[in-house]
Amino acid sequence: MANLRWYKIEEEIPEEDFMRQVIVAGKKLCLLRNEGKVHLIQNTCPHAGGILSGGWCTKGQLVCPIHRYAYSLENGRGAEGQGDYINIYPLREEPDGLYAGFRQSLFSRFFGGD
Repeated sequence: MANLRWYKIEEEIPEEDFMRQVIVAGKKLCLLRNEGKVHLIQNTCPHAGGILSGGWCTKGQLVCPIHRYAYSLENGRGAEGQGDYINIYPLREEPDGLYAGFRQSLFSRFFGGD
């Protein structure tokens, strides 16, 4: 996970399954726990623009509330025939909380900034 910049997620992480919109590094994202695992993904469906945090999870997939397109929580891939993906952000647990990793642009790696 080289070239990542890590941002603390300033949210309580429930022990039970949940799904909600959060803002991390100025981005509106979907934070969720499904089957015991926490995930951070983009919050807008690439197909119809639906708010994914208003959807639901089934069989390891997040389902968009608008057209019911499904995306894998492991790799972001849409169901067969969809031909699209959602962004999944890496997470890192530290003693002081949970952090999300974002790729840095080439410019910011050399000149600083986000």
